[in-house]
Amino acid sequence: MAKAPTTTYGNDSISMLKGAERVRKRPSVIFGSDGLEGCEHAVFEILSNAIDEAREGFGNIITVTRYEDKSIEVEDFGRGCPVDWNEKEQRYNWELIFCEMYAGGKYKNNEGENYEYSLGLNGLGACATQYASEYMDVTIWRDGKKYTLHFRHGEVVGGLESAPADRKKTGTTIRWRPDLEVFTDIDVPESYFQDVLHRQAVVNRGVTFRLRVQRGGAFETTDYCYADGILDYVKELAGEDALTVPTFIETERRGREMLACVRALPEKYAVVLHLHYYEGCGLREIGVMLRVPAATVGTRLARGRARLKALLEEESL
Repeated sequence: MAKAPTTTYGNDSISMLKGAERVRKRPSVIFGSDGLEGCEHAVFEILSNAIDEAREGFGNIITVTRYEDKSIEVEDFGRGCPVDWNEKEQRYNWELIFCEMYAGGKYKNNEGENYEYSLGLNGLGACATQYASEYMDVTIWRDGKKYTLHFRHGEVVGGLESAPADRKKTGTTIRWRPDLEVFTDIDVPESYFQDVLHRQAVVNRGVTFRLRVQRGGAFETTDYCYADGILDYVKELAGEDALTVPTFIETERRGREMLACVRALPEKYAVVLHLHYYEGCGLREIGVMLRVPAATVGTRLARGRARLKALLEEESL
């Protein structure tokens, strides 16, 4: 005999997630995974904000620190996040950036406002990463002041604090520890940081990406920087005995989203797409530069185009 139901599915059965719960209980929706890949995605969201500042000409050094306790820190020397009162929104900007989904300064890129182009989940990344953290400490230098914020498990602790500071100093430093209550694994490997920072150095010429890794209390530091971006990288791959001397032509590029998406691709695809479409190199010539068969270059172009198409379709949604 079937057991009679003990609950009723009625109007009061419907509920919604609010605040930090929207990310903490469903991290896969934002980061694509509640495992290590999702945790890595969160890292890239914070890094992307620093890269966006550097691309706009504000700061040319970005420092990423991997601590032994699995916390992560990203420091830039950009303009510093706006944190004071926003008259239009009737909220403090620090609340909008770190505590409100779909709030940010990158929604009017095509109109030339604030940023020419940007990486990451505009209006989501900083807030979602904060929500998914065990703790997050934010330090901002802007307008002659030093601002500090502290969050724990997605909630602000103590509010915004400020103190006078050197007016010449600007930038943002964010240190956080991904929360094991949100992600199943937070041990982002050193190789992930090495790969991402190296790739971003290739496509962001002149910007130094500094990786600091803590071991036994001391820090090992590695700098990634290509003064001429992809050109220097291709020269590095080709070596001194290259048959073809790589050249670089700076052109006016149409479509900011296209360029941003190319730069966001894995390095092996971004390089061949750039050389082929932006510099006019043939498959054999690229193969000589990279020391791989022309057929391999063709495969990378095809796969790179497919990934680029998928990224552009996502951007248009």
